[in-house]
Amino acid sequence: MPSLTFVLPHWMYWGGLVLLPFVAMFIVRRQQRSGLGGGVSLATAYLFWITAGFVGIHRFYLRNWWGLIYIPLFIGILLVNVEGRKAREISSRTHSAVQIAEYNLERATAMQSEGREGAAEQVAATQAELERVRPEYESAVATQARWFGRAGWLAALIAALLLLDAALLPGLVRRCAAREGGLRPLATMAVVDPVEKGTHSAPGSRVRTPLTDFVDKINGFVGEFVSYWSLLAVFVYYYEVLARYVFNSPTNWAHESMFLMFGMQYLLSGGFAFREDSHVRVDVLYVMLPDRVKVVLDLVTSVFFFLFAGALLVTGYIFVRDAIGYWEVSFTEWAIQYWPVKVALPLGALLILLQGAARVVKNITFLQTKEA
Repeated sequence: MPSLTFVLPHWMYWGGLVLLPFVAMFIVRRQQRSGLGGGVSLATAYLFWITAGFVGIHRFYLRNWWGLIYIPLFIGILLVNVEGRKAREISSRTHSAVQIAEYNLERATAMQSEGREGAAEQVAATQAELERVRPEYESAVATQARWFGRAGWLAALIAALLLLDAALLPGLVRRCAAREGGLRPLATMAVVDPVEKGTHSAPGSRVRTPLTDFVDKINGFVGEFVSYWSLLAVFVYYYEVLARYVFNSPTNWAHESMFLMFGMQYLLSGGFAFREDSHVRVDVLYVMLPDRVKVVLDLVTSVFFFLFAGALLVTGYIFVRDAIGYWEVSFTEWAIQYWPVKVALPLGALLILLQGAARVVKNITFLQTKEA
């Protein structure tokens, strides 16, 4: 199998983090407006064909069991590549032995030409060593080429099947849609009740004012936006596994890119989690208190929250200022820019501070209501 040398460009990484959530939100909202769901889609079928067609996922999506033919071919590639990697290790080891023997022979020959004592015996010994290791190296190279050649033939067979399916997909989609009755209204589809978000044990979280609604919408948008970053992780780690185990080409950017992305997601979604009352709290006693006592307790303890969030905002600003001043990059081969990552520190702190201020307004408003 050929090696993959693709390295994710920095502009593509940052562009994907910005553009993919907008595309995903557009698709979700369009389907929600249409009121239709279920059925099969030609675009989705081709997406599966491109990304996971080598194991027949596009066929399984269309309820076509001919996709099973892809699985043994792909398993064959994995098994052949294991043997190919073993042969490559032997080839590398014997190649080093050949180079050492050639170097020793060259030195012994030079010593013999200078008439040094014992040089002739050393030439004979090193020449015998070279004659011993060279066939081993040539045999290892031939074995490596044979195993990788078999992997290439299996890959070519999968590629031929995929090209055939590329032409057959429209017909397969039409037949599958006919069997399933096409698209169905979302209201008629079986819907599983979603798990309740957060504890919602804070009484003040149920209060609404124009100001707090505005802050809720901001953090709601940011929370939804960064949630779609998880889709990127699916594609990136999918590529990493495929490159590592099928093409013997592990990347030097997949882990770092996702590590940084999830760090930014964690920081930016803090305000949304606060809005949904999903942050971890020790509420063994809290849940048993009356609503009015809960609200008063939330107002008192919010002092510590603002101290923490304020410290995060100030220190985050210092980190960002220094990172931008030096145009900081990571100490890796990928050398990704660090300053956009550190921007998430003060920005996340600002979002959670806004949500904390909105919670204080809600709590005060709750105390002022007749029901409280």
